[in-house]
Amino acid sequence: MESTVIEVKTGRSEVVHDLTEECASFLREVAGGRDGLLHVFVPHATAGVALIELGAGSDDDLLAALRDLLPADDRWRHAHGSRGHGRTHVMPALIAPYATVPVLGGDMALGTWQSVAMVDLNVDNPVRKVRLSFLAG
Repeated sequence: MESTVIEVKTGRSEVVHDLTEECASFLREVAGGRDGLLHVFVPHATAGVALIELGAGSDDDLLAALRDLLPADDRWRHAHGSRGHGRTHVMPALIAPYATVPVLGGDMALGTWQSVAMVDLNVDNPVRKVRLSFLAG
């Protein structure tokens, strides 16, 4: 298995950050045209990985839906950091901190409009790590 960790600067706002190019670049380095699996993992208790269409408003729609489902208010028992921080610890139960993508001939076998994205609602942590791993088939 080949693996690397990349750093993503998310800033101080909620974000859906496109990881697709970083994933493709990693596969160009390590896959060598082989088939296998790409595993994307965010080692944080407050972020997730989604396969989603980006642009065209979908990323904003996802953040709006998460705000509706997980309001940034004082209802959360996990209550340190910014207001509503506890919701960021619940989010990975809805958007898992990992995704696995088939790799065919060294390229991700994504659907036409699919992208790999990190979803981060935690405004208290502006820098994230993402582990990319390739397992050859």
